[in-house]
Amino acid sequence: MTTAEAIREKKRAALESVGSSLLLVFMKVALAVTTGSLGILSEALHASLDLVSTVITYLSVRIADKPADADHQFGHAKVENFSSLVVTGLLVVAALYIIWEAFQRLLFREVQIEPSVVALVILGLTIVVDAVRSRALRRVAKKYESEALEADALHFSTDIWSTLVVMLGIAVVWAGERYSVPWLQYADPVAALIVSGVIIWVGGQLGRRSLDALLDAAPTGLQQRIAAAVNQLDGVLATERVRVRRAGNHHFVDVTISVPRTRTFEQVHAVSDAVEKRVQSIIPADVMVHMEPRAPANEDLFDVVRAIAQRNGLAIHELSANQLDGRLYIELHLEVNEHLSLREAHRHATVLEQEVLHETGVAGVNIHIEPLGAHIADADEMKDLGRSVQQFINGLAAEYHELVNCHEVQVRRAEDKILVSCHCAMQGELLITQIHDVTAALEDRVKERFAQIARVTIHPEPPEES
Repeated sequence: MTTAEAIREKKRAALESVGSSLLLVFMKVALAVTTGSLGILSEALHASLDLVSTVITYLSVRIADKPADADHQFGHAKVENFSSLVVTGLLVVAALYIIWEAFQRLLFREVQIEPSVVALVILGLTIVVDAVRSRALRRVAKKYESEALEADALHFSTDIWSTLVVMLGIAVVWAGERYSVPWLQYADPVAALIVSGVIIWVGGQLGRRSLDALLDAAPTGLQQRIAAAVNQLDGVLATERVRVRRAGNHHFVDVTISVPRTRTFEQVHAVSDAVEKRVQSIIPADVMVHMEPRAPANEDLFDVVRAIAQRNGLAIHELSANQLDGRLYIELHLEVNEHLSLREAHRHATVLEQEVLHETGVAGVNIHIEPLGAHIADADEMKDLGRSVQQFINGLAAEYHELVNCHEVQVRRAEDKILVSCHCAMQGELLITQIHDVTAALEDRVKERFAQIARVTIHPEPPEES
């Protein structure tokens, strides 16, 4: 069902309740006038307030389902909670008046009541109307989680019990008149007091829920459920805070989690998406996730160094550690902007070195500074570099007698690093150990000659296979 169809169904249910309330008010007011019964009068007042409440509910449903706008960025759903609170206040006022009138009749004045079978029959018909409307409203309220419609359904359902009490009171008064038992006339104000108690109890429950929603009280146990579920997700160190607020049938959830500080932005974003989905599997809600970088309890030395570099916005690689005379030393390569001077680049390295020494307690840090790859070579540049590498290696044939020739040079870029691979024909009768030494030496010579090349891979082969 689309949103528009859902809104139409809610409006139709609320509008039908307005019509039912009009019918009930007319029937009960007419009975109150003809019988003089305080119980029926209390029911007439109750029905009148129900009419007001159904009108308010109808208007609130129309407003609450409006989408969020520039002035109401969280939507209009709290109109339902407010209307429910207003209706509750009206119910309590009516109940207090009925209580006052009941004690007047019990203690200070006597009112002649004229019960009749017709009155009982009409009250029975109102019970049927109440039952039909209560069931219809409860179904729609449950389907769309509408507090305003639920309040309306609650009103109609309590009307059933209060009407039954009034009917009992009238029947007892009628029996008192028939069998000449004068004190049974007090059954009518007593019935009115019971109805008032029901109204106050129901109104109090509904009012508390509406007030909780208006004051952003979190649903009981929901925070704990969300926190426990989020804590089970990979990449979440801990759920630090969960806040839940409700507006009508809409929920808004703010979750603060701690994540490992060495995670990349993409990884952290993936964790955020997982948190949103997990929360929405518990309750449909608008979810906001805030992430705090934290050091895991078991964070190793290398992750500490990476975290320090990330905190300073520095790119590092080739991170290693070694021990000398029982003391630990760290070595790493630091990539800096290629346009920096040595003095500026060294300043970055010094900051990194000092923080690593302070936070890790190692004996020393050796930092190799190199330019950060930012220039993307085009295809022609790669071809030119390949030809230069081939010419350079072939020019070493006089120095390395094992080398016959170099061919099939390929140059490519991967992760901002230039990689070179080539085939070298070498004397086939030589031992593979000799060949390995020669290829290693050639690879080193190429990297010395072309500083931009990060890695060279030589495939040796006998001349007849080239």
